[in-house]
Amino acid sequence: MKEVNTMPQNPGKDACDLLDADHVAVKHLFVEYARLAMSGAEGADGRQALARRICDELTVHAQIEEEIFYPALRQAAPAGLLEEAKAEHQEAKELIAQIEQLPAAGPEMDALVTKLAQAIEHHVKEERDGLFTKARSAPQLDLVALGEQLKERQQELQGQAA
Repeated sequence: MKEVNTMPQNPGKDACDLLDADHVAVKHLFVEYARLAMSGAEGADGRQALARRICDELTVHAQIEEEIFYPALRQAAPAGLLEEAKAEHQEAKELIAQIEQLPAAGPEMDALVTKLAQAIEHHVKEERDGLFTKARSAPQLDLVALGEQLKERQQELQGQAA
């Protein structure tokens, strides 16, 4: 499987790598949000814009996982792992909806973004330790091709949002 991952089109970016790169990117956004919230340097507008970006990134990420990645794992991962991942997505969607309904950044948004960050951190650990491990050990999955599908759909969704 490692030889397939060295394809020139998308070197090292199998489905798990692509999804994990999203995890790392959103983690950086959460860290930046926390920095702004603590310093107050950019005020409410900067935090609100960053919160929206976090919500947008997570919404697209969850959608590509639910549409493409999770269905591909049905044969490789226990149903319980997939159901737990979907439940964690639902929790994140509910927090995102609450954040998006707030008219401005403030203590309530800061608390919700912190709660979302904690939920996502837990979800990422579960995916890395469970789903990604199962995906990488499933010989029937072409993770490079799956990664390409995820990337295409991600770009399509991001284009719609713009």
